[in-house]
Amino acid sequence: MTTLERARPAAPAPGPRGGGVPPGRVLFWGAAVVVPLVFLGVFFAWPVAAIVGRGFVTDGALDLGGFADVLGRPRTWRIVGQTLTQATLGTLGSVLLGVPAAYLLHRCTFRGRAAVRAFVTVPFVLPTVVVGVAFRSLLVEGGLLGGLGLDGTMTAIVLALVFFNTAVVVRTVGGLWERLDPRAEQAARSLGASPWRAFRTVTLPALAPAIASAASLTFLFCATAFGTVLVLGGRQFGTVETEIWVQTTQFLDLRAAAVLSVVQLVVVVAALALAGRARARTERALHLTEPVDAAHPVRLRDPFDLVAVVVTAVTVAGLIALPLVNLVVRSLRTPDGWGLGNYARLAEPADVLRVTPWEAAVTSLRVALDATVIAVLVGGLVALVVSRRPRAAAGRRAVAGLDALFMLPLGVSAVTVGFGFLVSMDRPFGLPLDLRTSGVLVPVAQAVVAVPLVVRTVLPVLRAIDPRLREAAATLGASPARVLRTVDLAVALRSLGLALGFAFAASLGEFGATSFLARPENPTLPVVIFRLLGRPGVDNYGTALAASVLLAALTAGIVAVCERLRSPGVGSSW
Repeated sequence: MTTLERARPAAPAPGPRGGGVPPGRVLFWGAAVVVPLVFLGVFFAWPVAAIVGRGFVTDGALDLGGFADVLGRPRTWRIVGQTLTQATLGTLGSVLLGVPAAYLLHRCTFRGRAAVRAFVTVPFVLPTVVVGVAFRSLLVEGGLLGGLGLDGTMTAIVLALVFFNTAVVVRTVGGLWERLDPRAEQAARSLGASPWRAFRTVTLPALAPAIASAASLTFLFCATAFGTVLVLGGRQFGTVETEIWVQTTQFLDLRAAAVLSVVQLVVVVAALALAGRARARTERALHLTEPVDAAHPVRLRDPFDLVAVVVTAVTVAGLIALPLVNLVVRSLRTPDGWGLGNYARLAEPADVLRVTPWEAAVTSLRVALDATVIAVLVGGLVALVVSRRPRAAAGRRAVAGLDALFMLPLGVSAVTVGFGFLVSMDRPFGLPLDLRTSGVLVPVAQAVVAVPLVVRTVLPVLRAIDPRLREAAATLGASPARVLRTVDLAVALRSLGLALGFAFAASLGEFGATSFLARPENPTLPVVIFRLLGRPGVDNYGTALAASVLLAALTAGIVAVCERLRSPGVGSSW
């Protein structure tokens, strides 16, 4: 029996005179809008504006000559071309491998399907530095595939991007596919259509919004990849994201970094606009039918099932499992043979560190926990507001604008945000304090990155609530506050576990902004891994591999626990 069924009918609570909206309700929704906007403004828009302003303001006057200077450099267009090429190839690879896997994992049944689903999702929650180290250990000389000569090539970067983003396609497309009514395709095949023609004319058009949404967001993630590209490609095959880091940290060319940040922002806005339109079409499609149990046992005689099995097997075994298994195996190899020597050195400070990797891991967990709390609170408020369906056109546009606004941190360079903190947090708003010397900026920066993931996880669940449920609660005498508590918040709690997992994973593996903000005496584990990789020596490299395994295990383990906290059937929408 639901809460509504247990509620006793009661007279509606008297409202204010004149039939106006109760002041408490206005105060709550006002705070739900203002608090996230203040957070985004202070800890995202202001730092980004500060760093961009440093590049475009000379002697107190606006100077846009940097655009002509930076955009006139051949290096800039080479970097932009590499970014678009890598993102396009990574997106194509993710879609080509992800769509068959989505079919197999969401429309077919077989023993171990739940385990394979979970394993396919693991790469997306792994820190980008770990993904880079895993592929580098596989492709470097002496690695299992070292003889292919792929180390330091664009091919290695694209493979890592596909490894990282295939899960986005599987979750997004599979989530819609399992809700499609199979009777339309069955009718087409009963009328004589071949399996391919039935798929092309019936199923594919229905899946198009989900595929477009997954592709646009995959392109966004590929175009803004930082840790993976930095580890695998360095400066030779850099992207706009890594070039911002190079121009800022090595050349101190803030003007070039500012121009590149604007270029990246244009790409991000375009990708988000496409993703938003495709996602809206997907959500409308999901309202057409209720989820149906249309999964069938795998039929190897069916060409679709056979192709899906082969492609998914190659993806899981060759693209996902091989780098991860190789990372673990290589971490056990020491100069003295096989053993746990690299893991033993995690308890010893290296020559480039003030702390041990174990201490850095504890710091990462503590900081990620703080960031997760902030992200869930802010992201939950955003999802609650954006899930409303105002009747007025102006209200709908405001809600859509707020939704798009809080997706921007996913695409804007984390390097820009981190360096912007250093520029803008010295005596902020004239206050007599320097936040740059405190540890509070690291979890705040990580929360900025994690908030969009929380919104995208909780929002589809809230939007799926039938408005008539709220109306029924109000008719039974529930006050607006009680309707919010017993309907919206009760339903949102179903996706809390998944939101916690994604937020914690994003915070634990964040590297771009943290590389600027982490204090030398309190570095996070991704920062420690990158520093170890930058130092020569077999011991440093082996310790970096062991630290990467530790970070991957921590991330995957925590996400697995959080997945178990969510209700069955609750997923995420990108």
